[in-house]
Amino acid sequence: MTQVAAAPLTLDALDEQTRLLVRLSAVVTAGTEAEQRVAIAAALGVVPDLWVEELLLQSYLFAGFPRTLNAMREWRRVHPLAVAPPASGSPSEWREAGERTCAVVYGRFYERLRENIRDLHSALDDWMIEEGYGKVLSRSGLDLPRRELCIVAACAAAGQDRQLHSHLHGALNAGVVAAVLTETLQSLDDLIGGDRLETARMLWARVQGK
Repeated sequence: MTQVAAAPLTLDALDEQTRLLVRLSAVVTAGTEAEQRVAIAAALGVVPDLWVEELLLQSYLFAGFPRTLNAMREWRRVHPLAVAPPASGSPSEWREAGERTCAVVYGRFYERLRENIRDLHSALDDWMIEEGYGKVLSRSGLDLPRRELCIVAACAAAGQDRQLHSHLHGALNAGVVAAVLTETLQSLDDLIGGDRLETARMLWARVQGK
């Protein structure tokens, strides 16, 4: 059964495992297959295998299926056996979990988000809650603060500034302290390029009210 990825913990340091995980997220989203191999090799044996697989599974929401399939194929070359459990639960359970997890991420903006997405299309709202925040991001194999950091890295690498702005807020809401977000962006310096990184830093400054 899907477990709700609430935010009971505070992530107050960018440890080496988390740093390598967020770098892998950025590379899966915007890097080449060769770069994926390098990032996977760096994570292997350092980052918990379950974290890597949960990151790869959630990447289809932000990088698309083709990149996710390629990255999982590279991971299987060095880690042949799956460690993350298959999806479980029912659509109603996913919806309930998704509503709770999305409410954590968006905080006081949650109801406005739901209204805005429904205005775009009701199907997108259903898929966002049931599929995205429920079936995928509420899985118990990776905590919500680290999931949000990985989403921040993915959005920064892909140049998705609107979503990056939302998930910078979301990471804070999920329990990531501001210094860790600053370090996370710095850790991507050699992966996403100066202009892209500068844009991400400007958005982060805006979120902090600077």
